[in-house]
Formats: sequence, C-alpha cells, structure tokens
Amino acid sequence: VWLDRIEFLVIDEADRLLDMGFIPSVKRIVRYSPFKEQRQTLMFSATFSYDVLNLARQWLFEPVTVEIEPEHKTNNDVEQRVYVVENKDKYKLLQEILKDEPIDKVMIFANRRDQVRRLYDHLKRDGYKVGMLSGEIAQDKRLKMLDQFKQGKNNIMIATDVAGRGIHVDGVSHVINFTLPEQSDDYVHRIGRTGRAGAQGVSISFLSEDDAFYLPEIEKAIGKKLPLTRLEGYC
Repeated sequence: VWLDRIEFLVIDEADRLLDMGFIPSVKRIVRYSPFKEQRQTLMFSATFSYDVLNLARQWLFEPVTVEIEPEHKTNNDVEQRVYVVENKDKYKLLQEILKDEPIDKVMIFANRRDQVRRLYDHLKRDGYKVGMLSGEIAQDKRLKMLDQFKQGKNNIMIATDVAGRGIHVDGVSHVINFTLPEQSDDYVHRIGRTGRAGAQGVSISFLSEDDAFYLPEIEKAIGKKLPLTRLEGYC
C-alpha cells in the first residue's frame, strides 16, 4: 500500500479509536500519508471530546464541521424495559427471557470482555447457538461469527460496546443490556440495533446494585424516565 499516494483519508469512530488505544497506529498511517493540505481528510465521531478535537486540529485542513442531532434520541419503535435484579440472579433471568420472549435474533451487551467471555461460555455450555464479539477476538473470527449471526446459524450475539458499534444486522428483535453501559451514548447505540427499518423491537436492561449509578445519566440523555419492573424472586 503506497500511503503517500492517497487522496482521501477517512478516520471513522475517532472517539472509539482513542478508547481502544489505536491512535498511535493511526498516527503512523497519517505520517506516511501526504500532508494534510494535499489530501482530503474526513473525521467522524459520536462524541467530540477535547482529545478528539485535538486530533482534528492535527490532521484536518480548514475543516467544515457538520453536526447531526437526532430529533429523538431513541427510536419510538423500541419498547424499553428495565428489570430490577440482583447480580447473582442475572443469568437465571436471562435464561427465562431467552425461553419466554419471541426472539428472532438477540444482541446481549456487557461492559467488559471478561463478562462477554463468561456469558458466551455459560450459554454455549447450556446448548444455545451463540456468537461473541469483543476486543479479544481476532478480526477474521469476528467476521465469521457476525456472518453466522446474520445468516441465523447463531441467534444470540454477545458483544462489548467497542466490538458492537457500527454493526447492522437485519431481524434483531431484542437487545439485552446484561450490564448498563457507563456512557449514556452507548445505551442509545445499543438499543438502536433493534427496531430498524420500521420493525418493532424490544430493549431489556438489567438493573442491579452495580448498574444503578448509570441510570440517571441514561434517562437524562434520552429525555424520559424508564419504568422499573421488580420481578418476584429477583429483587
């Protein structure tokens, strides 16, 4: 690849590249590219923190800023539920939901790679058709698992926010937040995996003692209170 000959440089998900520690690699690519005055550079980011803006100043030449703010933070076609549950009972509740809900395809999100791995191992052991997307999975294996999910060979996909971002799969009927995300933007992004193209979707979030801290910011971001359901035997 002759990077000194490129005309366009597109840096997508700049905030995620920062979070995942990929910026040194991107800087290396930029160094081998033509000077910013001699190429067109496009940078996309869900959030524009100080660090992202600093990168923009380094890499962009006389940039034009385009901001898109959705009228509604969350899709009205997605039914949002929050179940109050103790940490120790989350997996048991997850199994009940997988058994009782009319699920076509479901994406289950957790905050950390070890949580994703543990869920994957448990569900696989219990006979579910399941895939996994996280930073520890090699890219070729990720693509294979994603393809199996798209084709319906696996109907459950467990993912971290980093690995799950930007994934568009038809027919995802449910999203389950096994852990609430620490960033409210990630909640909006997660539940946007369902209820696409006019279809109805369901988002189910588990609220334990560890997750409760994140709920107020999520409600503030989406502009409404989420009704809490206390299930008998789980709280």
